[in-house]
Amino acid sequence: MAVKRRTTKKKPSDADPLAGIRLTHPDRVVYPDVGVTKRELAEYFAAVAPWLLPHVADRPLSLVRCPAGLAGQCFYQKQPPQGLPPSVKEIKIRYKDASTTGVFIEDAAGLLALVQFGVMEIHAWQSRADDIEKPDRIIFDLDPGPNVEWSRVIDTALLVRDFLKHLGLTSFVKTTGGKGLHIVAPIARGRSWDQVKEFCHGVANIITTADPAHFAATMSKAARPRKIYLDYLRNERGSTAVAPYSSRARDGAPVSMPLGWTELRRVTSGAAFNVKNALDHIKKRKRDPWDGYGRLKQRITDAAIKSIAQLQAPR
Repeated sequence: MAVKRRTTKKKPSDADPLAGIRLTHPDRVVYPDVGVTKRELAEYFAAVAPWLLPHVADRPLSLVRCPAGLAGQCFYQKQPPQGLPPSVKEIKIRYKDASTTGVFIEDAAGLLALVQFGVMEIHAWQSRADDIEKPDRIIFDLDPGPNVEWSRVIDTALLVRDFLKHLGLTSFVKTTGGKGLHIVAPIARGRSWDQVKEFCHGVANIITTADPAHFAATMSKAARPRKIYLDYLRNERGSTAVAPYSSRARDGAPVSMPLGWTELRRVTSGAAFNVKNALDHIKKRKRDPWDGYGRLKQRITDAAIKSIAQLQAPR
């Protein structure tokens, strides 16, 4: 794996809220239903950059671009578009029979350059650019099917948290900006993608098998009314999850908001926070709910893997 780095000739002033990025069409309304402009979206990302960047910097990214806002066409993009500035880096990603070029960023200038290029969602790998073969976090996506009460999504998040704690892993929770929640646990690098995926599959399988009336093993919403799908597939090589604090390319300008476990019961939905109210919420909180995330030294132990195997063994 080779990382291609380019240096920026001019360092923007720290006082510049948009990190030296010149926005084209800053008054374009990118969220027509709530009137959020491109500049307002860029200002939002600039404000949350200190909290967002630790979760996306130096990671391969998958981007949702909407060059004309939600009124136009939106599409996923993993490869670098033409004309990207030096603040957006390139990375060679090798697959079994081929290789491709991905993108990553290092700082606020790179983050805001993405907004300039019409990016409205940022999704990141669960590994870093300097060693993409060793994941350093796991994610469970709690995806409710039709007619699932929000309180049950919260109960499920607490259940997953407690099960991971039993396995020796401290976890964190965030809204997805959609209908569900993400449970995230940082891990020390060392396990392979296959090992991490198998471990997460085991966690989801144990919970689902224990209560099939409330949990589903299929992604199809039509096949799981009143059930919650515990999506563990974010933990395979090349898969991504929406980043903490990222906006979503959906009506209402929702964002993925990190939460404290004690405040989870006060949140009304997975899309409760948006570009317009998120900063007020951040200013009012007394501490970062994910404080300590980056300092956690925990790993998927052999004992945890053995426990998963024993719990899945036929009885």
